[in-house]
Amino acid sequence: MQRRHFLIAGGSLFALAGCATAGASGSVPAATLEADAAEAKAILPVQTPRAELLQEWTGPYDGVPPWDKVTAEKLKVAIVEGIELQRAEYLAIANNAAPPTFGNTLVANQMAGEPLGRALALFGVMTGNIGSADYQALQREVSPLLTQASNEITFNERLFQRIKTVADDADALGLTAEQKRLAERSRDGFIRSGAQLDAAGKAELGRINTALSQAFTSFGQKVVEDEKTWTHIPNESGVAGLTASDKAAAAAAARARNLQGWAVVNTRSSVDPFLTTADDRALREAVWRKFVNRGDNGDGNDTNATIAEIVRLRAQRAKLLGYANHAEWRMQDTMAKTPAAAMDLMMRVWRPAVARVAEEVADMRAIAGHDIEPWDYLYFAEKVRKAKYDLDQNEIKPYFELNAVKQGAFYMAGRLYDFEFTPVPAGSVPGFHPDVEVFEVKTKSDGRHVGLFYSDDFARTGKRSGAWATTYRSYSTYDGVKNVLSSNNNNFIKAEGGAPLLISLDDAETLFHEFGHALHSLSSKVTYPSLAGTPRDYVEYPSQVHEHWVLSRPILDGYMKHVETGRPMPQSLVDKIEAAATFNQGYATVSYLSSALVDMDLHTQATPPTDVDAFERESLARYGMPKEIVMRHRLPQFNHLFTSDAYSAGYYSYLWSEVMDADTWAYFEESGDVFNPEIGRRYKEIILAEGNTTDRAEAYRRFRGRDPDVTALLKVRGFPTS
Repeated sequence: MQRRHFLIAGGSLFALAGCATAGASGSVPAATLEADAAEAKAILPVQTPRAELLQEWTGPYDGVPPWDKVTAEKLKVAIVEGIELQRAEYLAIANNAAPPTFGNTLVANQMAGEPLGRALALFGVMTGNIGSADYQALQREVSPLLTQASNEITFNERLFQRIKTVADDADALGLTAEQKRLAERSRDGFIRSGAQLDAAGKAELGRINTALSQAFTSFGQKVVEDEKTWTHIPNESGVAGLTASDKAAAAAAARARNLQGWAVVNTRSSVDPFLTTADDRALREAVWRKFVNRGDNGDGNDTNATIAEIVRLRAQRAKLLGYANHAEWRMQDTMAKTPAAAMDLMMRVWRPAVARVAEEVADMRAIAGHDIEPWDYLYFAEKVRKAKYDLDQNEIKPYFELNAVKQGAFYMAGRLYDFEFTPVPAGSVPGFHPDVEVFEVKTKSDGRHVGLFYSDDFARTGKRSGAWATTYRSYSTYDGVKNVLSSNNNNFIKAEGGAPLLISLDDAETLFHEFGHALHSLSSKVTYPSLAGTPRDYVEYPSQVHEHWVLSRPILDGYMKHVETGRPMPQSLVDKIEAAATFNQGYATVSYLSSALVDMDLHTQATPPTDVDAFERESLARYGMPKEIVMRHRLPQFNHLFTSDAYSAGYYSYLWSEVMDADTWAYFEESGDVFNPEIGRRYKEIILAEGNTTDRAEAYRRFRGRDPDVTALLKVRGFPTS
């Protein structure tokens, strides 16, 4: 997801949350790793998986996913068997008669379930990137089975007590700092997940978790179904104003659906360009309404009842676990720590952002001659941009051809982190779709293999909307070095006949953002894979900061060249873009932040709402939402919140990360070289490579020499710094 634009009125980001106790990195000696791995393997049962999709990945590059062998039926067989294999492994760990040690408990935990993990990596891609009816049916069938298997592990009292013993006795056992952090985080994660409940409590929590998994699947599939729709435009007058590339994409979308004319597919990558440039106001309204009402049409794909059920179940779970609400439970393992800290930050942003919207609307109304409706905002904002800054988005777009943007991102990775991306030989690596491109990643300086990068750029029926990153295999060294298999996923509308696909500056920033997630994975140097992930309100920071390099001069000169003339973007145009950089920040901030505020409001309610539409309206009214703007993600289609717990009570995290992002970019700029090799090296080693092996607030201080300075963000957004 691309960077959002925010205002923070003073204060230290970390001071808002209070600092967690800082960890300290400490490498584990090779001999210790070998001994721990041997101890773990000695207590795990020797099992030979039968299912084809449970086997170790073979082929080049240390083994690759066998996409060419995957079917829904094979995945079902693999997942069912994988659960059984995993169950046997965890029971062996729990029932081990020997005293608990780091090797026979924590390292064994890292090893347990590896065959199932391979199958689930395939499962996640096939349900998210392909999403055909057979994979949707598979998802509905196996989701509750996977939840029940997870419950079995969490609720195993013997297993938990062994983990707790190792964590509690970490110092006496002589664990390194990294080992101690893994043990303590494992113990605390079990506790947050209900390991200390009594038998009745565990049974109730198991019921809630299973019901939630089914509701998450239902929600996601309903939204995908609504995104399969489109708006048909039979007459050319309906596409007046569109750029040539957007018009061609709409024509291709129509032909793909056996229609004459043009079609605007009901996904953001198709809708936003139409709302920005289409002259036909009535059609803009029709496209806008179809898009913002996904999941909210009172039909079989309506998600309101599903949301109400999810929120009710979450509230029950939070109460059962001893928390006042879902947000308090969810935020225990974040940098912000509490809903109050996140709300304080958001409200500092909200008031001045709303005030800025009023100014933007006044400028647009002066040009439009009528009141501004939500389907007018992007269109007339472009008119104002042209009038104020002599800047037209159509003037910018020819410089951002998709393949060139990707090459620019690869160049950034090479300059900053010594990475080199090379297409793999044709046919050497299976892909899950013909559109997927695969690149080998090496270090430029010595040619060392790092991993593979899979790039899936195009929209297709069944694929979930938006842009995201996925890692099929994470780096680790606890049982031999594992390389990284990383991916980026976008939803660009494919051009026909090999024509160049032009994307907007916002889309280019989104691509660099998701690539930042991939670079985070590819830079990882953790010993134990469980420490690769970072807190929800930190994980977006490394991705957001990489957006800044899109308009850096070396990338513009080398890659962002006009699709017709082949000339780099002139500095005069860059100057106009930078002069307009703070333009329309009221809209950008309010559309994002309204979604984050409603998310937190929803998940801090004492009584969960039953009428979701009414709650959304009332929540926005309490905050004073401008009528000219709609939430970036309305609740009925808010995948971040309702396809899992991942971003629930956590959509604020983009804002939290933004402070570190802006301060980091200022660090590079102040050095006089935005590709400063020393800063790049330290950023990779401290911010990216360490994962969660140390406290992330402490890591930022080691990188920057202090807490992040919010003044940098204020300057980036064009707001007062006092």
